[in-house]
Amino acid sequence: MTVFEFFLLALASFRLTRLIVFDTITEFVRRPFHRTVEEVQPDGTVEEYIEIKGRGVQKWIGELLSCYWCTGIWCSIFIYCFYRYFFQLAEPVIIILAIAGVAAIIETMVIDFIKER
Repeated sequence: MTVFEFFLLALASFRLTRLIVFDTITEFVRRPFHRTVEEVQPDGTVEEYIEIKGRGVQKWIGELLSCYWCTGIWCSIFIYCFYRYFFQLAEPVIIILAIAGVAAIIETMVIDFIKER
């Protein structure tokens, strides 16, 4: 594996992990395992957090889906195996995820730059 391929897989894994753990579009995946709770703070702001549902496997999956680091390991395993054993199918998916990952990093940097001004 070249250094370029490594970084491509790393960026694809980064984006897939964020897609699963944080993005609204995949909320349906998390819904059976998480309950969203809103609390109104004394100053009137609303704080939102998740509670893990169930026991056993349901709770385990809920914990996994709420942990960026845990989900990241499994996404990395998936991305690597997909790349290694199904290259023709994996290549366009990995490239698209990697491009989206770089775009997300750039967007975050731009937003942080604008906030500092």
